[in-house]
Amino acid sequence: MPIQDRLYINGEWVSSGASGVLEVINASTEEVMARVPAGSSEDVERAVGAARRAFEGWAITSVAERAQYLRGLSEGLAAREEEIAHTITGEVGMPLRLSRAIQAGVPIRVMASYAEMLGSFCFEERIGNSLVVREPVGVVGAISPWNYPLHQIVAKVAPALAAGCTVVLKPSEVAPLSAFLLAEVVEAAGLPPGVFNLVCGTGPVVGEVLAAHPDVDMISFTGSTRAGRRVSEIASQTVKRVALELGGKSASILLEDGDMAKAVRSTVSSCLLNSGQTCSALTRLLVPRSRQAEAVKLAADIAGGFTVGDPFGGEAKLGPLVSCAQRDRVREYIRKGLREGAELMVGGPEAPPGLARGYYVRPTVFAGVQPDMTIAREEIFGPVLSVLAYQDEDEAVRIANGTRYGLAGAVWSADGRRAEAIARRLRAGQVDINGGRFNPMAPFGGYKQSGHGRELGRYGLEAFLEVKSLQL
Repeated sequence: MPIQDRLYINGEWVSSGASGVLEVINASTEEVMARVPAGSSEDVERAVGAARRAFEGWAITSVAERAQYLRGLSEGLAAREEEIAHTITGEVGMPLRLSRAIQAGVPIRVMASYAEMLGSFCFEERIGNSLVVREPVGVVGAISPWNYPLHQIVAKVAPALAAGCTVVLKPSEVAPLSAFLLAEVVEAAGLPPGVFNLVCGTGPVVGEVLAAHPDVDMISFTGSTRAGRRVSEIASQTVKRVALELGGKSASILLEDGDMAKAVRSTVSSCLLNSGQTCSALTRLLVPRSRQAEAVKLAADIAGGFTVGDPFGGEAKLGPLVSCAQRDRVREYIRKGLREGAELMVGGPEAPPGLARGYYVRPTVFAGVQPDMTIAREEIFGPVLSVLAYQDEDEAVRIANGTRYGLAGAVWSADGRRAEAIARRLRAGQVDINGGRFNPMAPFGGYKQSGHGRELGRYGLEAFLEVKSLQL
């Protein structure tokens, strides 16, 4: 069992100021797979101090030098791609073949994309008699979640470093191990001391101290809407910049002329990816009332074909959820759907056959869901799809927009212009049209209580820059 007994602060592996330890649990065996330090407020103080001292020097490094460091980090992660995939499959439960492509492969590409982007990004422009310059915001506190642990870390760390910021990272204590792998890659790449710092710990002890710290200029947080509100409240006392990527309850709208087979299969796959533990998952399928029965049967058949089992075994399409608490939470949502009158088509709250051990949940499809039902309004973060019927396009848009969230969505129609017109009416940060693929260079983020600010691509870099006007 790997034991990570040090934090990475000021370019060195150092002991925590506290003696506590956090156990990392294997999601499929329920056994302890690693232990990491439970960091303290003292550790945050040391890390922020190191980042503050390093900032001035890092901020004035050349763009070419920063790009070279980022290339080194991408290459270092690529060299450990298999280790990253195995580690995250153990922590989170995503099947290994998917972890290789998504949990390990995507952050490697994102890190490399910022190295490449620096070659063409314009940090200065002339507007009349003014020179407008973009400068790093300063010390960044990055607080990341457990569902895509390395990807969400890199989506913050890569653009922050590219902008010239220094970073203190607090990964999720549920799935922290890939953050330690990144810190080892940072050390091997030779980044100057204090530019990147890692303090593992719980939200109340480490995250809140980081968000409140007066020497932290920006907090970038990904997690639940409830936790995001708390981060905003604390950070507001020092009027620091806050970027939030929070929850979602995204709708996939099938129009009358849409390809039902493609739309339903794609929506179910999105809903069930990572056992439903994806903030942008399409968890509501909106279908014309006249096609409801056909859509429900197809969705149930497809979801029922998703085998659940050992994520290392090579055959399962769905692994476990990340923790006992998450499994129990999702099962309670399924029970609530039944109590409120939704019709269970496949799945349910019981453990899958033969899987009494591990945090498994059956892929579940509900029909007859009404917009005011809990399962249609709240983020479940599990493999649960709600199918809702609508009468016309206006009602479909009202239902899609009728939650507090606005992270993602999808529209399906044989007429691309019609689909785009509906997509423009959705209050969401990204909308797929007829199965458009995820683009890691496009901005990612949400409307309403799904957060504010954008990650990835050029917009992700701009999030870590201040703008100054020099009147000449």
